[in-house]
Amino acid sequence: MRRPNGPQQRWPPDRYLEQAVQSTTKQSSPAVTKGRGILFEIAEVAVLALGLYIVINFAIQTVHVIGLSMYPTVDDNDYLIATKIDYRLHAPQRGDIIIMRDPYDPSRDFIKRVIGVPGDHILVRGGQVYINGHLLRETYINPAEPWTQNADWPLGQSGDPDGVLLKSDDYFVMGDNRNHSSDSRFFGAIHRDQIQARAWIRVLPVTKLGAVDGVKPQLSSQVVLPQAAA
Repeated sequence: MRRPNGPQQRWPPDRYLEQAVQSTTKQSSPAVTKGRGILFEIAEVAVLALGLYIVINFAIQTVHVIGLSMYPTVDDNDYLIATKIDYRLHAPQRGDIIIMRDPYDPSRDFIKRVIGVPGDHILVRGGQVYINGHLLRETYINPAEPWTQNADWPLGQSGDPDGVLLKSDDYFVMGDNRNHSSDSRFFGAIHRDQIQARAWIRVLPVTKLGAVDGVKPQLSSQVVLPQAAA
């Protein structure tokens, strides 16, 4: 028997192919969908926790200040946040308030201010700091308590009239409360690897919330002899 003329039909027809494809796609049950949602939420929490861990351990450091060596800039029992990121990007700068290791006990931390950086000549005479022959003006020091203790460094005559030259990895640090601070006047210059972080924000007490190093020291524009700088 002859087949009728005309276009040949495909077998199976397209509508059956479409039905076959649809029938092989199974919809997820509500239980499976719920399970996937719980796993996704757990994964989100785990990623968030990991991110917080990285931030806390590698980006910031919480600091509980004990003592008055940085008074009045930082007070006893202040709580600070220090940043570890800054010094991965650049070297410590003059005026920075830093968290550093105690040179005598690495398990303890000190909080001090950077006064001299590599290449500086440091001289302290009569409670005045000279850097490369320029007087350092420090308005953050408590005017109600004149600096009288350990007000000269180095002791005796320096081989260089401009003071002690800081080497390429040396930093000279002092507390703002000069009469009550153990610092580079006693243990000498510190090295870069002893500096852990830069004090950034005071969070407690809340009445003093804000940046802690807003006031920076300034160098006089002219070279001043210590004898004439009073």
